Amino acid sequence: MSRCVRPLAWALAQAKAGQVLDLDGLPSKQSGRIVTPGTTARTKTCTTRTPEAAASRCKIRDWQVLATFDSELVRVSGAPILLQLGGEEDLSRSVRGTMGVKICCIGAGYVGGPTMAMIALKCPDIEVNVVDISKPRIAAWNSDELPIYEPGLDEVVKACRGKNLFFSTEVERLVAEADIVFVSVNTPTKTSGLGAGKAADLTYWESAARMIADVSKSDKIVVEKSTVPVKTAEAIEKILTHNNKGINFQILSNPEFLAEGTAIEDLQKPDRVLIGGRETPEGQKAVAALKAVYAHWVPEENILTTNLWSAELSKLAANAFLAQRISSINAMSALCEATGADVSEVAYAVGKDSRIGPKFLNASVGFGGSCFQKDILNLVYICECNGLMEVANYWKQVVQINDYQKTRFVRRVVSSMFNTVSGKKVAILGFAFKKDTGDTRETPAIDVCHGLLGDKALLSIYDPQVTEDQIRRDLSMNKFEWDHPQHLQPQSPTTLTKQVSVVWDAYEATKGAHGICVITEWDEFKNLDYQKIYDNMVKPAFIFDGRNVLNMEELRKIGFITYSIGKPLDPWVKDLPAAAN
Repeated sequence: MSRCVRPLAWALAQAKAGQVLDLDGLPSKQSGRIVTPGTTARTKTCTTRTPEAAASRCKIRDWQVLATFDSELVRVSGAPILLQLGGEEDLSRSVRGTMGVKICCIGAGYVGGPTMAMIALKCPDIEVNVVDISKPRIAAWNSDELPIYEPGLDEVVKACRGKNLFFSTEVERLVAEADIVFVSVNTPTKTSGLGAGKAADLTYWESAARMIADVSKSDKIVVEKSTVPVKTAEAIEKILTHNNKGINFQILSNPEFLAEGTAIEDLQKPDRVLIGGRETPEGQKAVAALKAVYAHWVPEENILTTNLWSAELSKLAANAFLAQRISSINAMSALCEATGADVSEVAYAVGKDSRIGPKFLNASVGFGGSCFQKDILNLVYICECNGLMEVANYWKQVVQINDYQKTRFVRRVVSSMFNTVSGKKVAILGFAFKKDTGDTRETPAIDVCHGLLGDKALLSIYDPQVTEDQIRRDLSMNKFEWDHPQHLQPQSPTTLTKQVSVVWDAYEATKGAHGICVITEWDEFKNLDYQKIYDNMVKPAFIFDGRNVLNMEELRKIGFITYSIGKPLDPWVKDLPAAAN
């Protein structure tokens, strides 16, 4: 018996609303036709046992079967759907819809977990398994305390977990059973060897590819979800095809464009979903199959398809462009402080130009996160390998400005506090790289803390979502170690115990402090009782706003000596030697 309704994914004819389609007598390998709202489709090959069963099986997203469903008449409304016709068993698995499809994602991290949870929520007909070799991480995904914090994630996971969303350490079995395998493993920057400090380390990706080839007993679509260098798909393809045992693999690139803190919203209403595949009949069938998954909830015009290399490069380019905007406004913030201009006013004026727009023009202590610096350095390395030195140097400046901004902030703190913070308590408010996430990868807080610790400051750190163990681990690691699996990272150090304390209350962090550094723009920091904080600090009391989220005028009235990035300087700070800048 044919399956009657499939999500919109591919079609051979577009029907107009109200049009009657006679679908009988089509070849058995005909894959389907789009039926738009208001269309009546007549067919004897698309059948089901009862109208009730049809309505039950055909409700996908908010589509609705209106009329009685019999062997001759189907009416639909709400959104286009795809009718699957007779001869289904003759069709390739990759083009017969998503009913019964099994997805497995290797890697239960910040990308794999939320992305698969959203697919499970939007595609109840698909079984989604997320696998990882880390037993503690999988246990956390199966608990009431998820391993990552992301607004809305908890509700999505709990709505699907145990139904069609599963988290497991049975990596090989579930990969072997899957039709589509997403690979979402770490691709850290190399710390040694050729390309150290710039090139992506594909060790974990290669290991995953070899495992897929080893355990697979059926054809598979392998999807790059991790951010990878251009031409990675080609290398992975060689590994799979040289170990294929007669099994066919199709490689797709499906880069993520999530912003931490808004990842669930980004997944529900993405600006675009990008799918890159080989420009062969088999490659395009694989693209269509993955497109069918996203078409459950993403409008077709927002699902972009390209060749493999364009998709891989698009992710690196997107992150480079975004980071470039941040470094551009941060560079202007230094000039604003030198001239008395206000960077917020400059950013507003610049952003009113429709060619530029206002996003990513907030000056700060610097950008962080797992992608921006790593992807730009990867881009630099690719340019260098292709002899494009001028292009490499151009993008390298984006990272250098970011490092300069963090260094400039530390210098401002130290110089303002009588040119030394030795033995002085400094409160660090916020450790995550941005608000609404617990992610600390490449957070500016690490470099700021290292700079202050280098001058022998005593730090009291508070962040509402980052654990003490994570903070201490981050402060103990060398550059680029953070993106390797946790069991390869150093254990919590003891060397910083006397200089660093981690507390779970902003008032405790600031009690007895000489200065405060706001590093993360958590909303709660805007609403603290700063009179109470001032009363319990050593005088003069300093506050350094690395995110421009506080009302400096009110703080000055209380008695604080203030500094805010790119803003007109407090008279105290303004009188300092220019070298402090």
